[in-house]
Amino acid sequence: MSSEQLQVFFESTSGQVTTVLVIVLLFLGILISGRGKKADTKAMVTSAVLVALSIALNQIILFRMPQGGSITAFCMLPIVVCAYLYGVRRGMMAGMCVGLLDLIFNPYVIHPIQMLLDYPLAFGALAFAGLMRTRKFGLISGYVVGLLGRYICSVLSGVIFFGQYAPEGFSAFTWSIYYNITYLGVEGALTIIILSVPAVRKSIEQLKNQIVK
Repeated sequence: MSSEQLQVFFESTSGQVTTVLVIVLLFLGILISGRGKKADTKAMVTSAVLVALSIALNQIILFRMPQGGSITAFCMLPIVVCAYLYGVRRGMMAGMCVGLLDLIFNPYVIHPIQMLLDYPLAFGALAFAGLMRTRKFGLISGYVVGLLGRYICSVLSGVIFFGQYAPEGFSAFTWSIYYNITYLGVEGALTIIILSVPAVRKSIEQLKNQIVK
């Protein structure tokens, strides 16, 4: 498929139905991917709420970058919280759901690998936050780890597919590093400030104690 055909497909009803079916499969994965492979309705419902919250926050654009990307109202945080509550596996599936929903609402596709890097993999990578869930200050350190995962996906996409937009004096690599950190870094810093508030961390810890048995 050409880039134009890919874009048309993901904007079409058939493309959106296909994407929704993948999202449904991911939620089924969240339902049955716990210990013992037993169905965990609570995990699926909580993940669905966090996915919906992430999508809602993603629509609140504080600043839109000229070549893609934006600073949002903490849209990455709910997926980090999901991974903090339920671990990397479920967090990654929830993050991929967010990325695929974003693909439905804001599709921009020029290549299948670019689509994966910019949508499901970018948001799914936030779930690496779950690697820090048992450590002291695991929520903040996990957020940094998850943000780094998303940043790497965005940098790779920029280097491979958008290098021609690099201004004079930048290579595709250096421009992608600089460009992506300008918006992800700002949102990341703002989110860390929020997470540094003891009341916020305490609320999330209480949520973890209440729903994760």
